[in-house]
Amino acid sequence: MSEPKPPTPTPGDTYKGWLFKWTNYIKGYQRRWFVLSNGLLSYYRTQAEMGHTCRGTINLATANIAVEDSCNFVISNGGAQTYHLKANSEVERQRWITALELAKAKAVRMQAESDDSGDDCPAVPPTSGQGGGCRNSEVQSTLRTLNSKVEDLTTCNDLIVKHGSALQRSLSELEGIRVGGDMGEKIRQVTERATLFRITSNAMINACRDFLSLAQNHSKRWQKALHGERDQRIRLEETLEQLAKQHNHLERAFRGATVLPSSFSNPALGNKGGVSGKGDASDEDDDNEFFDAMEDPAEFITVPADPKYHRRSGSNVSGFSSETGMDDQSFDELSLASNPESPHPLELEPVRQRRTRIPDKPNYYLNLWSIMKNCIGKELSKIPMPVNFNEPLSMLQRLSEDLEYYELLDKAAKCQSSLEQMCYVAAFTVSSYSTTVHRTGKPFNPLLGETFELDRLSECGYRSLCEQVSHHPPAAAHHAISEKGWTLRQEITLASKFRGKYLSIMPLGSIQCLFDKSDNHYSWKKVTTTVHNIIVGKLWIDQSGEIDVVNHKTGDRCHLKFAPYSYFSRDVPRKVTGVVTDKDGKAHYVLSGTWDEKMEFSRIMQSSKGENGTEGKQRTVYQTLKAKEIWTKNPLPEGAENMYFFSSLALTLNEPEEGVAPTDSRRRPDQRLMEDGRWDEANAEKQRLEEKQRITRREREREAVKAASSPEEAVTEDSINDSPLKTDAVETGIEANEVSDESAHQDNYQAMWFEKIDDPVSGETLHVYKGGYWEAKEQGSWDACPDIF
Repeated sequence: MSEPKPPTPTPGDTYKGWLFKWTNYIKGYQRRWFVLSNGLLSYYRTQAEMGHTCRGTINLATANIAVEDSCNFVISNGGAQTYHLKANSEVERQRWITALELAKAKAVRMQAESDDSGDDCPAVPPTSGQGGGCRNSEVQSTLRTLNSKVEDLTTCNDLIVKHGSALQRSLSELEGIRVGGDMGEKIRQVTERATLFRITSNAMINACRDFLSLAQNHSKRWQKALHGERDQRIRLEETLEQLAKQHNHLERAFRGATVLPSSFSNPALGNKGGVSGKGDASDEDDDNEFFDAMEDPAEFITVPADPKYHRRSGSNVSGFSSETGMDDQSFDELSLASNPESPHPLELEPVRQRRTRIPDKPNYYLNLWSIMKNCIGKELSKIPMPVNFNEPLSMLQRLSEDLEYYELLDKAAKCQSSLEQMCYVAAFTVSSYSTTVHRTGKPFNPLLGETFELDRLSECGYRSLCEQVSHHPPAAAHHAISEKGWTLRQEITLASKFRGKYLSIMPLGSIQCLFDKSDNHYSWKKVTTTVHNIIVGKLWIDQSGEIDVVNHKTGDRCHLKFAPYSYFSRDVPRKVTGVVTDKDGKAHYVLSGTWDEKMEFSRIMQSSKGENGTEGKQRTVYQTLKAKEIWTKNPLPEGAENMYFFSSLALTLNEPEEGVAPTDSRRRPDQRLMEDGRWDEANAEKQRLEEKQRITRREREREAVKAASSPEEAVTEDSINDSPLKTDAVETGIEANEVSDESAHQDNYQAMWFEKIDDPVSGETLHVYKGGYWEAKEQGSWDACPDIF
């Protein structure tokens, strides 16, 4: 019964198609044939009824059009007529909304013109096929009339010139004639020519008056028509813009839900409340089959648990912290982070006031071609990229932003159950992406040996240190420790691929979180970040992929899935779902939400195998208690759109501080100049730093050659230049000006504050903090730090 998709509606077209119309609570939605023409929306049971029986018509000029969800919309004229309609898909619904909005705008405009001049166009709408004929014929008729008036003016002008010249000659002859017999004849000729000139002049005056009157009569109507066309164009532009953002405003009430409630599968019973009589039921006599437009099912479904689980008493508190007694505890009655051993809050010391603003981002125009043409014929590693593409933060500072929601790890440290703790660690994993939703600027690639400290010990109870431990491939090591009993360490190497319209950034490496009290050791990896519209259009960022958070001590696991954005998907944009399981694979918690807004989790009380999906997979049905919010995004500070969309924490990361290491990112001059809005000076300083880094690399290479014990081990500069590493740099998409052949001697560089080890728990190799930084800061002893700036 599916019909071919109609073309995208254009102004003046008659739009037709099948829609489902709500009839009553017995029959629900019924399939009807709808026709949109000349500002009127009519519907029929079948296409065959179009010639004799119309079941209902609504005038769009006075109608209100409202969207309910991805497929449903409502049309009402404020009176007795209200149509609740449903399309087969969101795309088809959007086509109908676009056609209805265009038809409504046109009907309103034609009604206004009809009120101003009733004789210009008949009050009754024209027949099908004559949508814009009235106005077109009116314009053509007016243009023909004006053309004829212009031709009359031209003719009168020619006659005036002709008779004026003849009159001038006659007057000249009259001056030279002698008084005599010819006098009367000449006077008669002059009188005739003067009369012709007067007649022609009067005709010219009348033609000008007619032209002016006609122009004045039509100027108001033309001006109104021009305004109408302009409004229609603006409306079309807004509609196109809304198409790209449609998913951001749909189903906000259901955000975070894993699947729609079961009542949605039956439109006759779902979300109609106690309102009766939605639509006209008198004409609904047949029993047409209803087809609901649903996407591919999810891997699992959550449904409300049996009410008996909500009536547990508080006597089970003792079993809440144990692995064996978790199924007997009511999740609604206790917080996950409850801990009777939590210390009493201490008196807070006065903390430093951090800045809340940075200079607004300058509105500099960037000509991409002016950059590209200067790169022709140059070696890839010598191409400078301007700071116009950057934001005034380094990659080390961006890495430290993962700690913005450190409270999640504080709460996790208090949990007595590893499964509860896993929920908070998973939420922390998702929260690290919330700062990227509007951040399309590229952070500065750190120089080799560059560091960044984030000391929030007195304010938040933690401090962290980052160091750039490798330059090709670029790798940064991060270590954070908290007084609340957790340690976070990570080593991230970025690889990227440019795929034409978008750029994929793939973080390689691992993140580990250790808790002192329980000795739980968690590890996970990051998902792929995609930057869209690299060449044309507005940049936007998406996160997609899967994360497995593993507790190496207990075997617990949380599988998180970041759904990629799709215009054709009916799901919530930026959706994240996850299931927490124990070492035996038994599910205990379900997490759901979005990586840019919030996350919720629900306690699983019972699970069972459900129906098969579209690919033959059997989906699991989880009976869960009421979902509780575990994390929500902090609002952006006021004016963030003018400050690179920085969060409150990000605004403080580059704030100058006394006592930091000379290699700290806050001391980087090009980054500081960019933050101050001096971008031309920042570009020059950036090139100076890059050239200085190349010189340092060459010196290190010469020292490596001298230290070689045999000719076979010596590495010449020519052999380095012939290395395939440059090809790797092109393939991975690393910023060209910061790609070097340094990795040929990468083992010769030793990180200042980190050392590479093989982790016996996770089996991974990574750089870990070896100590000494905070002691050096207390003593002010930075002599061993390299001079990189």
